[in-house]
Amino acid sequence: MKITTLIENRASTTEPNLNSEWGLSLHIEYNDYSILFDTGASDSFANNAKQLSIKIDSVQVAVLSHHHFDHGGGLKRFLVLNTNAKVYLADVPNGDCYIKILGPLKKYIGLNKTILADYRERFVTVNKPTEILPDVFIIPRILGTRPMPIGNKKLCLCKNRKFILDDFAHEIVMAINDSGKLVIFTGCSHNGILNMVDVASKLFVGVPIKAVIGGFHLVSSPPFNFMAETRNEVVNLGKSVLNYPIETTYTGHCTGKKAFAILKSVMGDKIKDMRTGSCFEI
Repeated sequence: MKITTLIENRASTTEPNLNSEWGLSLHIEYNDYSILFDTGASDSFANNAKQLSIKIDSVQVAVLSHHHFDHGGGLKRFLVLNTNAKVYLADVPNGDCYIKILGPLKKYIGLNKTILADYRERFVTVNKPTEILPDVFIIPRILGTRPMPIGNKKLCLCKNRKFILDDFAHEIVMAINDSGKLVIFTGCSHNGILNMVDVASKLFVGVPIKAVIGGFHLVSSPPFNFMAETRNEVVNLGKSVLNYPIETTYTGHCTGKKAFAILKSVMGDKIKDMRTGSCFEI
């Protein structure tokens, strides 16, 4: 399996022509299948794909981890460039997605509703574990007993002019059963990375985990590098991840630089970072 980071917050160190932005987009090559996981915040994922010789028009399925613009902002460009692939996602949120900025100020951070309406035949909503390609599964409705990230407290839903905390029922996990080992993709892990690993592990009882890939949402105020959690909480999170039979964890985007440095000090070679243009085979 080959994974290419089309979009991440940080610029490439080897490809100066690639654009970076606050967002995430991954291209996955698996058993002759081409999968797009998230589209970043803009058209940049497609521009970078061209630079990296990845053909967006050949993608067979696309997956949207949740209904935030920094993961689905490039949807229209994808739908124009690729006229066949379906886009899999969870049910729409129970309200409009917003982030609290300062005091009463809030900003809409949801998807472009016009695109969802204009291309409705291209979207497939999943409300139960679904196999979208052989051994490639989408898992919605992540219910867990472990805490959700503290950074979620700034993220809310607006319905009938009332704001409530986002419960992130619109977030999914993608799991690939690669020759008897799981590769888990988490997007932003708003439901908590441990809960997301738990839900995938329950679906594939006894299957070891080759890799977990995605953000941990440990930042407080995107795109600034402020940690929402305390140092001790991040240390304990790293120790908890180590308790799983996970060979390697790849993270970036909403994990944040400071939190990653702490996780690295705890997890060592078990955790690696991602940046725009990075490519790895697992």
